[in-house]
Amino acid sequence: MPTTVSYGDHPSQTVHRWEARGPGGAPAPVAVLLHGGWWRDLHDAHLMDPLARDLSDAGWAVWNVEYRRTGADGGGWPHTLDDVGDALGLLADTAAREPGRFDTSRVVAVGHSAGGHLALLNAGAAGENPVTSVVALAPVTDLERSDRAGLGEGAVTPFLGADPSDELYAFGSPVRQVPVGVPLLVVHGDADQRVPVEHSRDYVAAARAAGDTVTYHEVAGADHFAVIDPAHAAWRGVREHLEG
Repeated sequence: MPTTVSYGDHPSQTVHRWEARGPGGAPAPVAVLLHGGWWRDLHDAHLMDPLARDLSDAGWAVWNVEYRRTGADGGGWPHTLDDVGDALGLLADTAAREPGRFDTSRVVAVGHSAGGHLALLNAGAAGENPVTSVVALAPVTDLERSDRAGLGEGAVTPFLGADPSDELYAFGSPVRQVPVGVPLLVVHGDADQRVPVEHSRDYVAAARAAGDTVTYHEVAGADHFAVIDPAHAAWRGVREHLEG
């Protein structure tokens, strides 16, 4: 079972740490999990527990990150993004204090939906965190496009506030913040009804044009949640990528 540590004073500024089990031993590669839910406080880090368990059993140290969310939790822009950055800072500090425990050459941020959005934006902060690659699972990549379409039942408005400026849309949208500068794996089902697959197709094209190294897996028939199901082919493809 995981242990919980805090990276700030707010009750939601926590990380559920899963120790590496199975093959490999120390130093263990690290997977930083960032859950989705359109940044809302209706959802929490336990959405990623199945992936955390799967990766832990495969020899990964897992940091399943909670963050302040919109609603009554005090989240929104930029607090939610900053929380993820602070959690990554705690990981870097912990790795420095405990040499030999973590393989810091293999720190992958795995984010689903809104968590993919947070993973991509934080990974772009070159030199400021330990992330060496990103796995973005059905990520939210374009806040203006999502807002105009009312995706997530209008989730962008409580996250950014009413009437965001073009500058704020740009700062908050991974598609407008490329290149990221680390290798990317983007996975999206073509039957996703929450975040249309076209968003990832366009993000991948933009990231590649900006010079990023991007692997793209589009999964036929997969919906928004298949990508976080350890039994689904979409996640098995992620595992093969991580082990390659």
